[in-house]
Amino acid sequence: MALYEHVFLARQDLSQQQVDALVEQYKGVITANGGSVGRIENWGLKSLTYRVKKNRKAYYTLMDITCPPAALNEMERQMGLSEDVLRFLTIKVEAHEEGPSAMMQKREERSERGGFGDRDRGDRGPRSFGDRADRGPRSFGDRDGGDRGPRRPRETVEGGAE
Repeated sequence: MALYEHVFLARQDLSQQQVDALVEQYKGVITANGGSVGRIENWGLKSLTYRVKKNRKAYYTLMDITCPPAALNEMERQMGLSEDVLRFLTIKVEAHEEGPSAMMQKREERSERGGFGDRDRGDRGPRSFGDRADRGPRSFGDRDGGDRGPRRPRETVEGGAE
């Protein structure tokens, strides 16, 4: 049987108990068709980047599923018909992850892995901001001549003085 990670978004106006009932309903569909559901993570109510079916927030839920493709197709068909499910995404994986997903890890645990500041810069070397001082002052062209010729005072411009 194939291994899948499945994430779905439920409407914001549902209660957590109704979201749990949806999970149990879809878990029943998988088990009835010869599959099994492993880890289930409720990520909670989160803001959406853009409105989806007039919703600004949604309940996110992750399910690790081991099932034949027919069971997955039936579950996705029922999710597509449900008005409570806004979106869903299923990804086939080689193996299920152990422990909590990246969304459930605490911020401190994620920062131990290293942030943007600790990245190896490869052959570029460390950043140095002093390189610009070596160039000298910026030049905006010759102000006292250039291509236009010398500047004339305003009074001598044809058309009269101001």
